[in-house]
Amino acid sequence: MLGRRTHPRCPRRGAPRVCAQANSLRYNNEVMTQTFASGDDLIFQLESGFGLLRVIAIDQRDSGTIWHLLAYEELFPDVESAERALTGPGSLHVRNPHMALTERAFERTPAARLGNRPVTDVERIAYQQWIESGGEVADRSALLMLGIR
Repeated sequence: MLGRRTHPRCPRRGAPRVCAQANSLRYNNEVMTQTFASGDDLIFQLESGFGLLRVIAIDQRDSGTIWHLLAYEELFPDVESAERALTGPGSLHVRNPHMALTERAFERTPAARLGNRPVTDVERIAYQQWIESGGEVADRSALLMLGIR
């Protein structure tokens, strides 16, 4: 079971609040465990707003689970704005098309699931290139990898 930390009050009663660990979410002061899958859209919170990540693939290896994420450039003032942006994902700009993270690093990425949609061929390109190049796996959170936390 992952650890839990307290959070600042959510600006909107009943809105999901992103927790310190990747697979837990506070909703109306209850902590709920989440599971993630390929195609999941994830949201994370910064002081300056909310950002979006996307699970492109999840690989199982002898050394453990590898999480493959895509990061979008945009920040949003609230969860609802981020959800609206995902209804037309073609308008989003990719900040990093592929980050390969260890399970430990993914657990340290404070994200909550917003929804799921099929991973596109375009989204898989950087992941496929990573496979072909025998890419490395990072043991730093997605936010550290992006240089924003």
